[in-house]
Amino acid sequence: MNSQIVSIGLANPGEPIPQDKISRFMQLAHGLDPLESRKLGFIYRKSGILERYSALNDFNFDDPDKFDFFPNNKRLEPFPGTAKRMEVFRSVAPGLAQTAIRQCLQGANMQPSEVTHLILVSCTGMYAPGVEMDIIQTIGFPNTIERYAIHFMGCYAAFNGIKLADRICRSEPKARVLIVGVELCTIHFQKEYSEDNVIANALFGDGAAAVMVKNAERGLGILNYQSNILIEGETDMAWTIGDFGFEMKLSKYIPDLLNRGIHELRKNLQSKFDIAQINQFAIHPGGKQILKKIESAFGIEQVQNGHAHRILEKFGNMSSVTILFVLAAILEDPGMQGEVLAMGFGPGLTLETLLLRKT
Repeated sequence: MNSQIVSIGLANPGEPIPQDKISRFMQLAHGLDPLESRKLGFIYRKSGILERYSALNDFNFDDPDKFDFFPNNKRLEPFPGTAKRMEVFRSVAPGLAQTAIRQCLQGANMQPSEVTHLILVSCTGMYAPGVEMDIIQTIGFPNTIERYAIHFMGCYAAFNGIKLADRICRSEPKARVLIVGVELCTIHFQKEYSEDNVIANALFGDGAAAVMVKNAERGLGILNYQSNILIEGETDMAWTIGDFGFEMKLSKYIPDLLNRGIHELRKNLQSKFDIAQINQFAIHPGGKQILKKIESAFGIEQVQNGHAHRILEKFGNMSSVTILFVLAAILEDPGMQGEVLAMGFGPGLTLETLLLRKT
């Protein structure tokens, strides 16, 4: 037996918000004139996203009087600071994580007392003691559980969580490792009308996922993995903590950088396994253009990466948990068998790959 992803539980806050509703909120928040409003609406319609989830109900409205989080005026002043945004994270994230965990444990037919290791993954909120501590008592995990936190690594962080879980299972054959990812990207909305903010505001959503990894005979077997760093992209994808939330640097050149990096990645991967024999993919849906560029570079048909496109359409980019939503769809798809190559991208510019086999 080898380590397998045997169950994945998912959760999102509130009800899905249509992309056109979010667009109308953004037009108000950015103070756009009719011409710029039409341009922004076009970007949202071409994003490949139909709806997203948010911990903030305000994105449903273009009337400041209905806002709960942002000030009740068109300028959104005084604009909420980082402390207020972290209050939202601390109040919402544990409950969202608990929902995903309960679903995951039910799918794995396991009791909380059987979990030996807990790995928290998040780049959109931090406090100590953290989310993982808040859920230990509520869920009923043993007080001897080993816990780890992977913070601020960005969209590829779940790959690191899975790799850590695999290494734990290899060293401790009886380990039951629970990975919990929770991302509230939308609480970091920035109102400055800049290229970075327009791209980020059009893509990101909120969600949580819980993944059980253990040595087993069935599931998504963890076969191999590889990391690659594209240094030339370090200024084009970045994530910093500012006075008004976490600030994203997300250049429009990212798809081109990934396109160049993917060719180098493909060459590196061929030294580990035969890519030509892989016909199923799980690419982190960072955006529609990113999916297209990577598919083109690898000669992948959209149908071979179909679950990634459907997750993007229904949820947007939820940072690190997005790939876990894609893997959950693969795990539940009775028509998919055999090897799956997963890819994720994040600040650095970092490219992560994970080879899985569904049995």
